[in-house]
This record gives sequence, structure tokens and C-alpha cells, in this order.
Amino acid sequence: MKSARQGILEKLEKALHEEPAKPDFDTPVYHPIEKPLEIAFKENLEKISGSVHLFSTEKGLFENLKSFLSGFNSETILCNEKELTGKLSEFEILFTSALKLPENIKVGITSCEFLVAHTGSVMVSSSQQGGRQMFVYPPIHIVIAKKEQIVPYLEQAYSGIQEKYRNNLPSQISIITGPSRTADIEKTLILGAHGPKEFHVFIF
Repeated sequence: MKSARQGILEKLEKALHEEPAKPDFDTPVYHPIEKPLEIAFKENLEKISGSVHLFSTEKGLFENLKSFLSGFNSETILCNEKELTGKLSEFEILFTSALKLPENIKVGITSCEFLVAHTGSVMVSSSQQGGRQMFVYPPIHIVIAKKEQIVPYLEQAYSGIQEKYRNNLPSQISIITGPSRTADIEKTLILGAHGPKEFHVFIF
């Protein structure tokens, strides 16, 4: 019976005399996205414990957001982006704004740069008014986005942000794919270990 060492050596010897396979540069790297982008994004983010809420109108989104937030004290809901705070006020959604994040914060509401359908990822940047802490500190992170911000693959998101900012790129561009997670301890998956425990994307 061959030892494992002998088997490995024989495979290496055989490989020395075989012509290496030529790389295939024509086959697409990514699988095609056959569903509408918002559906593909929703399915891929929800596979990794995120939540996606799709709406046909802006009004429908903010009415449902108001219902979603009804169980939280307004002092624990933070939003610092001018456009979003205007919409929250318009739809009578109670919240607070603060340059320094309060210790009792429960929910952080932000916009985003792009949504990536292929991986269910959200691209954010330091150019957003809310500040970098809003992406990692609140236990519940809510992103509000428009369908036209959804792109098929990550490369389109990078091209889009380069076109948007040109020679003045943000100092930080981050990709968020689901809530924070780790399985370092006994291979048990823990959500919210180094960031938000819940990640919700509201899209209209």
C-alpha cells in the first residue's frame, strides 16, 4: 500500500512532464445575474443575515420605516445626513442628530454610494455626511437607497465612485456585506461582534 508521501511524490513527478493548462481568459469570472438587480441584491444579502425592504414609492418606504422604528426611543435613533433628516422630518419620523454619537444609540440611519447585486454588498464612503462611525457603532444600521444605485458587480461600483468623485476620491471607501460576524471562538457564528448586529437596507 502506498504511503501518502509516495502518492504526493508520484503526482509531482507526473506534473513535471505534463504541459500546463492554458488559462481561460474568455469565460466570465462572475456568474450572470438573471433576475432584476433589486431581487438579486435582496436574495444575496439575506443569505448572509441582512434584511432588504423593497418599495415602489418613497412614501411607502418612509411609512414602513416609521413603523419599523416605532419601538425605539427617538433619542436612540441617529441620523446626521441632511437629505435624510429632511425626509425623516417630512414623514414625521422622530430621531436625533449629534456630532458625537450617544452611548445609548440603538439605530443609525445612513445613505450609501452603491449597492452591489452580485454579493449583496453596500458601498459607503467617508464623504457621506454621517461620518464613519455611523457604519460600525450603532447596533442596528439602516441604509436608505434608490434602485438606480444598484449595480450588477463590484467593478461597476468602483467605476461609479471614480466617476462621481473624479480627482477627489473619499479618504475611505468601504464595502459592507451583511451584519458584523465572527466565528473565531469554537467556530460558532456570532453576529454583531465588531459592528452592527442587524443590517437593514430600505430601497425605493
